Amino acid sequence: MSERGYSSGAAAGPGRRVSPNLALDEMVARRQAAGERIVHLGFGESRLPVFPPLAERLASGADRNAYGPVPGDDGVRAAVAGYFARRNLPTEAGQVLLAPGSKALLLALQLVRPGDVLLAGPCWVTYEPQARLAGKEAISVPVPVECGGVPDPASLREAVKEARGRGADPRIVVLTSPDNPTGTYAPPALVRELCAVAEEEDLLLVSDEIYRDILHDPDAVYLSPAEVCPDRTIVVTGLSKSLALGGWRIGAARFPATPEGERLRDDVASVASEIWSTLAGPMQAVAEYAFSEPPEIRERLRADARLHGVVARAVYEIVTAAGAECRPPTGGFYVYPDFEPLRGELAALGVTDGASLQERLLDRHGIAVLAGVHFGDDPRALRFRAATSMLYGRTREEQRAAQDAAERGADPLALPHVRDALAAIERGFTQLTAP
Repeated sequence: MSERGYSSGAAAGPGRRVSPNLALDEMVARRQAAGERIVHLGFGESRLPVFPPLAERLASGADRNAYGPVPGDDGVRAAVAGYFARRNLPTEAGQVLLAPGSKALLLALQLVRPGDVLLAGPCWVTYEPQARLAGKEAISVPVPVECGGVPDPASLREAVKEARGRGADPRIVVLTSPDNPTGTYAPPALVRELCAVAEEEDLLLVSDEIYRDILHDPDAVYLSPAEVCPDRTIVVTGLSKSLALGGWRIGAARFPATPEGERLRDDVASVASEIWSTLAGPMQAVAEYAFSEPPEIRERLRADARLHGVVARAVYEIVTAAGAECRPPTGGFYVYPDFEPLRGELAALGVTDGASLQERLLDRHGIAVLAGVHFGDDPRALRFRAATSMLYGRTREEQRAAQDAAERGADPLALPHVRDALAAIERGFTQLTAP
């Protein structure tokens, strides 16, 4: 890859690298600051302004400078318990643990739960590195045709059998719905199949539901695996995506109401006590308010979910019109196109895999995406993730305009800055196979 292109090898010591999505975001920011015109679709961040009432709660909690209990104060844990209860998951405050982001919770779970890890292929860029940091084997299982984020149930059963046959010890399945990178969520029938396999094979499910409140269809039926097999499912969530608070680092986990669930919660709290101590007090004030879901928060969630869905669908239509195969986005803010139908034309231009496709899009067409190989996909596959949430605007004023349009029921695509960004993407993909 050229010096100007993206390299995932940002050094953090021998054999180490910065997570590829973070490295790409830093590189694009440098090139944009130097004057390059780049449409940034490479970073999974909800680039929207902070909802003012959240900032007010942060300010009012600024004097909360004591450490407090490791799992979080009683009030915030009760608020999170209520959040889950409203989603058909009856929960007591004692089942909840707060952390500085869901990423920390996911790693802590890997550290305390023995056994190798089964992952959907493709999956979020962090799942596999976390498993390896914990000394585990990460076993990739293909996703179903209809969605990403969960392993195909039949393939999962076979993967468990194969892994045990060669001496591995698969005990954990990490899944996410709605999914990063495909922007889809698992239908209820598929969730039930997956849970049946988990029961048969005695697998712990770790359900990453950080995108749960970004379903594009407000009437969609969502089923969490914790509803089907509550005794073997840990649910992880946070406020980074639904309320655009990625930099504030607020995550929460719900553990089963069983002796094993209590032990796992206590073990994670033990890890927390040695690493992050507790979620920062001001952030607990924010979390207690947000997870309580007063009417203004619910309205904000609905409007933002509409915005995410409208823009994701527009990008989906652009890439499919350019010849890609792609699952229609149904949740979150991603699309995951496959340009396999254009392999011959692209090969003539030197594009033979995901990395070279990512490089050509950036250096030739000014479009930054993240190749599927970074999500554990086949390196030869002509697939990438496009984060459509980056299209709402470069400034807070532009982003607020996009939010306001969605809230009023207007068309966010009609805003000049959104329209121009989509036009640039359309030009780039239309010209993708041009010499």
